[in-house]
Amino acid sequence: MYIKVKVTAGAKKESYAKLGEDSFRIRVKEPAVRNLANERVLAIIAEQLKLNNRLLKIISGHRSPSKIISIRD
Repeated sequence: MYIKVKVTAGAKKESYAKLGEDSFRIRVKEPAVRNLANERVLAIIAEQLKLNNRLLKIISGHRSPSKIISIRD
């Protein structure tokens, strides 16, 4: 399963919003350096979907605010 995520890194306040069945908007406090924001995004999604972090992987958008994340079964 794939989900689409729009990320805002370096936000003052963290937030998580579900836009559709497979799309989310996430704001994280971590800056977009050394993969910090990406790791936090995966942690937030795993927490919200009650999954293990190891089941999530960024397929595209490692350096972009628009990301596609794969959820392994």
